[in-house]
Amino acid sequence: MFAPKLFPGARVALIGPSSATSKLDECVKALENLSFEVVVYESAGARYGYLSGKDEVRAADINKAFADKSIDGIIATRGGYGGHRVLPLLDYDVIAKNPKFFAGYSDVTAYHVAFNQLCGFVTYHMPMAGALYEPDDFSYACAKAMIFGTEANYENPAEYPRETLVGGKAEGVLVGGNLSLLVASLGTPWEVDTKGKILFFEDVGEKPYKIDGMLTALRNAGKLNDCAGILIGDFSDCEAKDPDYVLSWETIFEELIVPAGKPTIKGVRCGHCEPTLSLPLGKKFVMDADKCTFGEAK
Repeated sequence: MFAPKLFPGARVALIGPSSATSKLDECVKALENLSFEVVVYESAGARYGYLSGKDEVRAADINKAFADKSIDGIIATRGGYGGHRVLPLLDYDVIAKNPKFFAGYSDVTAYHVAFNQLCGFVTYHMPMAGALYEPDDFSYACAKAMIFGTEANYENPAEYPRETLVGGKAEGVLVGGNLSLLVASLGTPWEVDTKGKILFFEDVGEKPYKIDGMLTALRNAGKLNDCAGILIGDFSDCEAKDPDYVLSWETIFEELIVPAGKPTIKGVRCGHCEPTLSLPLGKKFVMDADKCTFGEAK
């Protein structure tokens, strides 16, 4: 099921589903620059420690935004932390009956997995409102393709070549997002389901041994064996401070991902980086790891 795309003049709810933002004005301006009528919800400007309001406030805003027939889309201010705290408080019946354009990344991964699996509609892993203020041209063009439903670009910029980790072709629904959030879902009612799907993951600010631990958790939970293919996104600011006491990325991927034997492309320019691609999670994709290409299934 596909939520309607947006259009100039659409009423867009600006919410704070995770961490608080200090750039609310920039978030509003970014959406106004896209010709949207911006409806600022309480959580967008709230602060409760490191959260954008208490869990009940953030959950109420999400529930209300989906239930409101006049709201065409929902875009997060930022990611950060706090999504998994809210998941038990959401009204999934109401959300499923009112699919809307829903966008964000990072901690918003928690919501992507829940809405894709429990509510059955596509959501968008793309820059949030704060990141849409004065973005680079490539990222902005990719985000606008998701927003307005124009032809999407899934090729990296030329200066960021991809590599084949495991060859082969695969087809399946695209699932994933931030690696740490996917791992945090394990053992919960919102556990990511990778069976027969193409798994995408990325992360930021994590040391190599933590990435190793998270990939090990996915492997041990059967998520790498279950999936049809793997897209490895960007890992910004994840380099080791002491290169003499670390396993290389090549070693980590070779030992943890390659044994699953799934077609795998690494170096997909998507995540906490600029420029970045945007991806429709929950949509059927095809990939050719030998050619390092992927895109929407016809």
